[in-house]
Amino acid sequence: MKMSNDLEKKFQEQITLEFEASMTYRQLAIEADEQDLPGIAAWLRHQADEEIVHANKFIQHVSDRDNHAAIGAIKAPGVTPGLSVLEIFEAALAHEQKVSEAIRELYRSADKEGDYDSRPLLNWFVDEQIEEEATASEIIGRVKLIGDDGSGLLRLDSELGARPTESTEADAD
Repeated sequence: MKMSNDLEKKFQEQITLEFEASMTYRQLAIEADEQDLPGIAAWLRHQADEEIVHANKFIQHVSDRDNHAAIGAIKAPGVTPGLSVLEIFEAALAHEQKVSEAIRELYRSADKEGDYDSRPLLNWFVDEQIEEEATASEIIGRVKLIGDDGSGLLRLDSELGARPTESTEADAD
């Protein structure tokens, strides 16, 4: 079932936001690289790639519904150079919270229009965002525990760098 023009536009906005999230994570990865923390940078780049997978899920949904998927203007990440590791992850969490609210708003819009065909996709994203926010919050908690302990930070860097990588074309189910 084709979605309304209004809902199509809202999905296009979400597609754009997912690409903006990818660029934010890429910039945060640059900040970690600048501090010689390759593991944290790799983790952030993986997150950036995951955001592209998310955008692709929305694009596919819109296209499958015989609507037109489109990417709007991508805003610059707005990441301040020289962030501490704590500030990097706080920025990541803030952006995840922004994405979470946008998905909830998209869900409300779909429900208001009686667009039940979007529910499976949106339910997946609600669950995914809970996980994303919890992960960022956990890392923030660990960074706070580490404080100024260089060896603790290097251990966290090593742990985060051990995360397996995936392609941006991978199915994120």
